[in-house]
Amino acid sequence: MDNIRIGHGFDVHAFEEGDELIIGGVTIPFDKKLKGYSDADVLLHAIMDALLGAAGLPDIGWQFPPDEPSYKDADSAVLLSRVNQMIRKKGFRNIINIDATIIAEHPKMAPYTEKMRQAISEILRIRSELINIKATTTEKLGFTGREEGIAAMAVCLIERND
Repeated sequence: MDNIRIGHGFDVHAFEEGDELIIGGVTIPFDKKLKGYSDADVLLHAIMDALLGAAGLPDIGWQFPPDEPSYKDADSAVLLSRVNQMIRKKGFRNIINIDATIIAEHPKMAPYTEKMRQAISEILRIRSELINIKATTTEKLGFTGREEGIAAMAVCLIERND
């Protein structure tokens, strides 16, 4: 079973002043944005870490250091594409599936999850049916419940073609 690997990713970003969010590669109108060195796409960051972990590679902070000027305001879709190239270079040819959850009180994510699936599908060049995106709240508990930021987690299964 060395050819099938599972990975888990988690990311969180705080809100700051702004007028839109980028989550899952989709721009969402909102009265705040997520604070980060890149575009702070919390969902794509969690998916990247899941894929990197499954392939036995270091996390996105190591791959794309936040003190590296070239990553300032980086498009996370471009970074996810690079992660896809990295795992393929290690011999993992198939992403079997990705299952992700966005944790946020507001804005409501349900109207955007299908667009997110499509965007991620295009970035990774896999069928959208292999991607599942859910959203939940924390029932007003914790930093997401206080609407201080958004979190996301993802798991993936990848396969090496030997």
